[in-house]
This record gives sequence, C-alpha cells and structure tokens, in this order.
Amino acid sequence: MIVRIMGEGQVDLSDADLDLLNDVDRTLEQAIEAGNESDFRQALHELLDKVRSDGKPLPPESLEPSQFILPHADASMEEVRAMLGDEGLIPDLA
Repeated sequence: MIVRIMGEGQVDLSDADLDLLNDVDRTLEQAIEAGNESDFRQALHELLDKVRSDGKPLPPESLEPSQFILPHADASMEEVRAMLGDEGLIPDLA
C-alpha cells in the first residue's frame, strides 16, 4: 500500500503493517478527543516513524496514487483533526 506523508513524499508499505498502524492511529484519535497534546505528539511521531522505518521510499518523480495521506510531523492537533475520517487516518481495509 502506498502512503504519503505530507511534505515528505510517498512510501510503499506491506499490508502486514496495517494492524500496527491502526493501533497507533487509534491512540492518536484518543489523544485528540481528550485534547492531550503530549499523547498526541507521541502518537503522531510514532505513526510517522513506523511508516518511515518499515516503508520503502518511492522516487520523488513517482506518481502512484496514495491509499493514505498522513500529516507532517509538526502538524497541529487541529490540522490532524480536520484530516480524520470516520475511521481515523488509516481506515481498516479488511
């Protein structure tokens, strides 16, 4: 699956990463709902770090459609809240 991190580019992740990413995504949503900036920052950075470490970067000139678009690391809680869908940033594809 192709994931775009805003301002950074795209990475290709295996479907095996989806469950772990969904767990972190739920934590991120809970932090936003609670208005907890510290937990929000930690969850956002954990999510982005996992995508960066497990994903294979695509070349900048690649124009693959992205299944998911994630916020940049410095995004505010309000910016991420605006990006959330009914199923978070990373919907369950099952």
